[in-house]
Amino acid sequence: MSVSRLQFQLEATATGSHARAATFRTLHNEVKTPLFMPVGTQATVKAQATQSLEEAGSQILLANTYHLLLRPGPDVFRKLGGIHRFMSWERSVLTDSGGFQIFSLPNARLMSEEGAAFQSYLDGRTILLSPELSIDTQKAIGSDIMMALDQCIPSTAGEAEARAALGITHRWAVRSLAARGDSPQSLFGIVQGALFQDLRRQSAECLSAMPFDGFAIGGLAVGESRAEREDTCEFTASLLPHDKPRYLMGVGTPLDILEAVHRGVDMFDCIIPTQVAQRGGVFTSRGYLQLRRGVYKCADEPLDPACGCPTCARYSRAYLHHLTKAGETLGWQLLGQHNIYYYHQMMREIRQSILEDRFLALYHEKREFLHAEDLDNPVHGPKPGKRRKTFRLGAYEVHTAPEGFSSIRHIASGEIMHSRTPPIEEARRLYIDQSRLAQRLREATDAPLVIWDVGMGAAANAMAAIQCYEAAAKEGPVRPMRMISFENDLDSLKLARINNAAFPYVRHAGPDAILKQGEWRSVADPGLEWQLLRGDFLERLADGVPALPDVIFYDMFSSKSDGAHWTPGAFRRLFAACESASAELFTYTCSTAIRAALLEAGFFVARGRSTGEKTETTIAATPRAHAALPLGVHDWLGAEWLQKWERSGAKFPPEIAEEARPAFERAIREHPQF
Repeated sequence: MSVSRLQFQLEATATGSHARAATFRTLHNEVKTPLFMPVGTQATVKAQATQSLEEAGSQILLANTYHLLLRPGPDVFRKLGGIHRFMSWERSVLTDSGGFQIFSLPNARLMSEEGAAFQSYLDGRTILLSPELSIDTQKAIGSDIMMALDQCIPSTAGEAEARAALGITHRWAVRSLAARGDSPQSLFGIVQGALFQDLRRQSAECLSAMPFDGFAIGGLAVGESRAEREDTCEFTASLLPHDKPRYLMGVGTPLDILEAVHRGVDMFDCIIPTQVAQRGGVFTSRGYLQLRRGVYKCADEPLDPACGCPTCARYSRAYLHHLTKAGETLGWQLLGQHNIYYYHQMMREIRQSILEDRFLALYHEKREFLHAEDLDNPVHGPKPGKRRKTFRLGAYEVHTAPEGFSSIRHIASGEIMHSRTPPIEEARRLYIDQSRLAQRLREATDAPLVIWDVGMGAAANAMAAIQCYEAAAKEGPVRPMRMISFENDLDSLKLARINNAAFPYVRHAGPDAILKQGEWRSVADPGLEWQLLRGDFLERLADGVPALPDVIFYDMFSSKSDGAHWTPGAFRRLFAACESASAELFTYTCSTAIRAALLEAGFFVARGRSTGEKTETTIAATPRAHAALPLGVHDWLGAEWLQKWERSGAKFPPEIAEEARPAFERAIREHPQF
């Protein structure tokens, strides 16, 4: 067994459990496990000062190589003496290698044995993130623990894809170790293998034979169920060396962490403490509280009577409720400070219970509690004979997620627009960033960039595009942009406007003008215009449209609620309307049947990025667009997808009659893409 740079000492293992307590020493401090590491992606934990993190008991902060490579860049860290001096942090730092960002940006990278070529989101330049560049950047950053570059894939990937990614991960692990050289920094290998036990075993055995200082369990919390995650975590942890740290990447809630400690994991990171705080959520000894609830408006008691953090010691629930409702940054800061204290205190309690060999009792006690909502102010259903007040208009109502953000729900189907992520955030991630809109707007041409916004809904996608244009125009010259929205029912947008406190992105002149006049032209930015075409989208196509698209946001309700617009016939009509254009289409679905329908219609089809709710989305392009796109911009479906489609139970969309299936099948197999 190789010697670890971390001087790892296993102190205790709980009876009846795999839970462990240990200590190890980095270049900056002694670390006690199990521990939680707050995420400081860009050398900052969002809305938190390093002093408050020290006071909370943070032992290690996580930073991200991918983001720090782009900004401020390795040279800054070299000149200033590393990340600790740069961010005024005297304890340990762990840097992720950039592998997860490779996974989460499928439209902007090209995988090869050498590494992942991707386009910078700052200036569009192409960068090859190789194991050598990743480690060199981490060495410049000066982190205490570096991560080997790996290829992360969805946990639900097929065996062939998982096996291929595993081979790359193992070869990159060898190169990462070689690149580390004699640096005193520690280096962890990352076990992959999706949900296949034989691949996980192979990965653990291969990496354990290499001189890593610790091991991470990667490729989880990216699409699998909770039960699958827990089973895979337990199986993988059991294969790893007992005398080195075990790190479960990107997990999770307090309950997730408790379960993983029980299964033998030592280290955790996640953005949840600060992410839910931004939306008014806090974890307390009385359950999970959502501070946006009106029940806290006049609540004079501390946030958590059992907590000694500065937030709980000084501020009332009423004040924190006010800050949350007002959208004040101080609210995010104070709630985030409490959540980080809560996580660290939970880890201290868990560690002490392991040392005293009473973890199993603590595990069962906390397991029943950690999923609970506010125990003192439970959410009750309406009393008999009374209806809870709702905000409805026509076929829609306002839905408020547990995290505090609002979206629109279609009452009849129950389908929610943007159920897991705030509407404007999902719009930016799925439509604005993937379409490279900011980059397109800076192109040196006077030709308008034309966007078809198909299924305007509550206008999140349209407003995200407008916000992108307005921000780009402030930075320098931009080309004109013409957005054409298609919608047959304006009630969802009207409902968002009525409840604009819950939908702040509609507080803009554009939505008002669209509802009143059906068009809007920006006064501040004369090149920006927005037009509404009311009625059924396919009928409007038949009548002709004002301009051919460069970009299509295809955001109709799903086929369950709006089946006519997801059929092969609909995509054939769409393709016929824009075939002569150089157009790219972006949509939230990753349905095999819909991808097949797009291919059969004539589009080239690629995998799109995750939305949080879905591990993949879909991108399509006309032949002209496909031919003009630089290599590696999109992750085009290939032979592996074709084989999966051949085996799929959704091989044919339900609208394809039996007698038409041979022709449909032939069109897919003979598509130029394959």
